Amino acid sequence: MLFEVKSVKEAVNIIEENINITDKGFEEVDLFEAAGRVVYSEVQAGEDVPAFNRSTVDGYAVIAKDTFGASEAVPAILEVIGEVKMGEKTELKINQGQAVRIYTGGMLPVNSDAVVMLEYAHPLDDKTLLIEKPVAPFENVIKKGEDMAAGEVLFRKGHTLRTQDVGALAALGITRVKVFKKPKIGIISSGDEVKKPDEKVDMGEIRDVNTYTVFSALKALGAAGIPFGIVRDDFDQIKNTLKLALKNCDAVIISGGSSVGARDLTLKAINSLGEPGLIFHGLSVKPGKPTIFAVVKGIPILGLPGHPVSALVIFELIGRPLVNLLMGRDKDYGSYEILAKCDKDLSSAAGREDYIRVRLEKRGDGLWAVPVLGKSGMICTMSKSDGLLKIPSERVGVSKGEMVEVILLK
Repeated sequence: MLFEVKSVKEAVNIIEENINITDKGFEEVDLFEAAGRVVYSEVQAGEDVPAFNRSTVDGYAVIAKDTFGASEAVPAILEVIGEVKMGEKTELKINQGQAVRIYTGGMLPVNSDAVVMLEYAHPLDDKTLLIEKPVAPFENVIKKGEDMAAGEVLFRKGHTLRTQDVGALAALGITRVKVFKKPKIGIISSGDEVKKPDEKVDMGEIRDVNTYTVFSALKALGAAGIPFGIVRDDFDQIKNTLKLALKNCDAVIISGGSSVGARDLTLKAINSLGEPGLIFHGLSVKPGKPTIFAVVKGIPILGLPGHPVSALVIFELIGRPLVNLLMGRDKDYGSYEILAKCDKDLSSAAGREDYIRVRLEKRGDGLWAVPVLGKSGMICTMSKSDGLLKIPSERVGVSKGEMVEVILLK
């Protein structure tokens, strides 16, 4: 299995086949914490929204048929019998030939079924109104239960709550919601050369970037990242740290130690901890070829390349689908692709997917993807990028001006 490279699609399918999704239970969260969480059980509307027929404009509540045929030349003449103020329950009831002043969001009086906008209604005096344009039944009105009806299934199990969904819950008076517990993902960085960000680095040493970028990526997906620190290139230290992470987490992400070489101990440590061990090693992508995926006693382990850019690219392609599956949502959640024109001629190797960092520019003739060139260890190239331009494995490059697929980076 050593460097029997897989395509991204093959790798994601293999991951899906080899992880056992177990129900970790639920927790109730306040609406302020609900966005991005995954619904655990079906949510139904317990009441109608709105609870009454409501005006969508400022104007006059009327019986629609009283306005039929109205025009500037021959206006309909109605009697104004009162006013509905904002936020008040009205007891008013209108009959044929009558109207009531009303404001946006106001409750329609009994018998009224439409609202004439102010610009088409002209008072002659306090009691007489001229209507210069007809309205259809329920025009400028949201009917009772039209937004959400009592008993309606609003969200099904597995739905990821968005900003607008939180608003819908608030409108129903739901202030707490059952969501899947966050999966706990262990994060390990490895390498003798890796130091903590607050430590002084000497020649040949680098600061730990991957712990923080992976943690942030997990947080954005709604998972709980648990850092286990930096491990040296030492078999026992790698094994013991992995063992601790496996004991306390639902999955583990380790960066570094995935390249073929004399000091590559990660695979050996993984395979020493239990079955089935290594599932695949190597992706047909650039950057990120030396990616590994393993399972130990039901716990998935994703091995990212050590270079920060490669690690982030592989997390987007492989890590995000893995985390989504662990969270009970669709594996494609959080992936955003757009089309743009390529700004330069780019070459690639056949049989390998290439992912080029790009920034997006709006020009007169559309959206352009401008390559941000740099080697895989240059994290600032990701900071300057808006997305990843994908060159498919069956291509040997793309031409300037060609429409290309860009995966947006969030």
